[in-house]
Amino acid sequence: MGWPLRMFQEEGYYFVTSRCFQGRLLLRPGAEMNEVVGGVLARAVQQSAGCVRLHAFTFASNHFHLLVWARGAALASFMQYLRANLSRKVGQLVDWSGGFWERRYSAEPVLDDEALVGRLRYVLAHGVKEGLVEKCTEWPGLTCLPQLLGPARRLFRWFNWTKRWSKRGSEDMTAGEGRFAEEWAEPVELEVAPLPCWKGLGEEERQRAVRNLLEEVEAEARGRGTPALGERAVRAQHPHTRPEHLKRSPRPVGHASTRQALKELREQYRAFVAVFREAAERWRRGDFSARFPLFSFPPRVVPGRAAQVL
Repeated sequence: MGWPLRMFQEEGYYFVTSRCFQGRLLLRPGAEMNEVVGGVLARAVQQSAGCVRLHAFTFASNHFHLLVWARGAALASFMQYLRANLSRKVGQLVDWSGGFWERRYSAEPVLDDEALVGRLRYVLAHGVKEGLVEKCTEWPGLTCLPQLLGPARRLFRWFNWTKRWSKRGSEDMTAGEGRFAEEWAEPVELEVAPLPCWKGLGEEERQRAVRNLLEEVEAEARGRGTPALGERAVRAQHPHTRPEHLKRSPRPVGHASTRQALKELREQYRAFVAVFREAAERWRRGDFSARFPLFSFPPRVVPGRAAQVL
């Protein structure tokens, strides 16, 4: 069964999720892990040249979530860069050389302000809703929370391995040979933009709104009455650990505050798929004048064989 087609808008908001291979804890929190992941994320946003804007993020031990605005199909190249560099750099940190990601990332449209706030709340709840820590601020992994409650900009280090390899074999490559040596580190800034519905609020009002969300999340967790695992135990887990049970649920078509909005999105998606499939059939038969929907990618055509839609 093929992967579902991606439908990108001219511009829009997306809730993005990507899980590690077999749900292993390859992103297990730690000071070095957070620095490397933050540097890769900041570099990916920088490389998007303003076509991707970051509104929220959280990195759990075996997956991450992003809340982003993106223009056209820019999200595809952004995620390719982000996931490829995370797999290389984090793989070095945790001594993992196999496949890093379980499957393609999901990118679900977020259609209105209420749904955006709901997705932000979901991001902030990570760690608490799983019973790993008691308070959102206690989660040891990389999260946007410090930037939502303080300065929106934060500096990380991007480890420039291109520069390292360009000096390989030269006389001045001595003390800084390690992949994460300071010699290869470059400062890169990561900014978290306020939600569009909060742009008119002052900084203190936005921070108060975030704290209200935290209080709701933590009150729900206390109501369950189960003790949290604790930050120390989270850090002590081995990154190669494969959980016995993984929470799996169908990917929603999108996120909206009304059923009508989701119904319209489904109808739009069905129309998109129909147009794409018709164009793809013509494309595979060699008719390269076929017109595909805007911001979609034509299937790969293999000479001498039937092409496959990837």
